[in-house]
Amino acid sequence: MFSGLPGVGKTTVARALAAATGASYLRIDTIEDALRRRGETFAGPRGDLGYTVAYALARDALLLGTSAIVDGVHGWPGAAALHEAARAETHATLLRVLLVCSDPAIHRARVETRRAQALDAHLPAWSDVRARGFHPDPTPHLTLDTATLPPPDAVARIRARMTRPEAG
Repeated sequence: MFSGLPGVGKTTVARALAAATGASYLRIDTIEDALRRRGETFAGPRGDLGYTVAYALARDALLLGTSAIVDGVHGWPGAAALHEAARAETHATLLRVLLVCSDPAIHRARVETRRAQALDAHLPAWSDVRARGFHPDPTPHLTLDTATLPPPDAVARIRARMTRPEAG
């Protein structure tokens, strides 16, 4: 499970990890964009709909014996219950990876560059990222700083951590 603010490099690292491991890759933004195209607004209690769909798909992959990578902010308290339920129902090992970008200038440049290059109007502006309420998992198994760690090195660290049995 990947978490972190928009623009920290979750998608870059998660896609590379999925390619390297053959894991099923589930991106919350992709699911939510598809639902928006069908008229979903994510208002009120429906705000977690993209996450609910992602974790249902992750459970299916895990039950088939395929690893699953869920790429999303996961910055709200209910997110932990979703990934814990998927883990418990499938008896899978859960690895919680928190990505951060400790350099605000690098982080801002990533957000602004990504937004300028994207056709997706739902990417947040830098002001949105800064103002966002974010409640990261208080006990990630692995925290990586993408301001100093290139994506291939992040993937290598995650893969090394995946082989350690203490991930719960």
